[in-house]
Amino acid sequence: MVHISSTKEVPLVGKVPQHIAIIMDGNGRWATKRFLPRVAGHAKGVDAVRVMVKACVKREVKYLTLFAFSSENWRRPAEEVSLLMRLFVTALEKEVVKMHANGIRLKVVGDLSRFDAQLQKTIQAAEALTASNLGLTVTICANYGGRWDIVQAFNRLKQDLKSDATVTEEQLAPYLSMAYAPEPDLFIRTGGETRISNFLLWQLAYSELYFTDTFWPDFNAHALDEAIKSYQARERRFGRTSAQVLAQVDE
Repeated sequence: MVHISSTKEVPLVGKVPQHIAIIMDGNGRWATKRFLPRVAGHAKGVDAVRVMVKACVKREVKYLTLFAFSSENWRRPAEEVSLLMRLFVTALEKEVVKMHANGIRLKVVGDLSRFDAQLQKTIQAAEALTASNLGLTVTICANYGGRWDIVQAFNRLKQDLKSDATVTEEQLAPYLSMAYAPEPDLFIRTGGETRISNFLLWQLAYSELYFTDTFWPDFNAHALDEAIKSYQARERRFGRTSAQVLAQVDE
């Protein structure tokens, strides 16, 4: 099923967001603050992912999308990148069986061609195992960039069109890497930075943005509730006036 947008209809007041997207920032600084190697922060960050998945299931969130490794992260020291890749493989192998047992579907999006054969095979196996699950969909964005996503979608659409016809938003949207999910209702970035950093540039057009100083390893269920509380207090208009929103809600 292709979801074009979640920004067409005004959500009910107080509703839990159906799709939450998170930039999990601050792992390295969390470790440095404790005089630990940066990789210790990334390992602790995996624990935080486990906590967040459980919290989203409990709160009946339908989609959780996590920015794990951007296309720009290859610029980091080679040793750190290598450790991150090994951690990714280990986490997938350890967690996917538990996710499957709990009805969670796992997706990994991004330019996966740059990963080694073992990691690609592990990703494919994890996705295949959980493909039919109907619970929470957890998407890991790895070697992902928002600009890359739009460009690859355009190139795939152009190939299918086989013409120089003008392209519309509705035509392009199904070719985006996360066309299977509605657009995020709530975007969260931990770690104190207030940037989107090339994450889901198309999909975040009307998302509510929430920034927190909390480092990702410390972001827990209570912190998630604070973000959701902030989201629920906002009026989502999608280009309409407040009066129009009220009229639609009252219908």
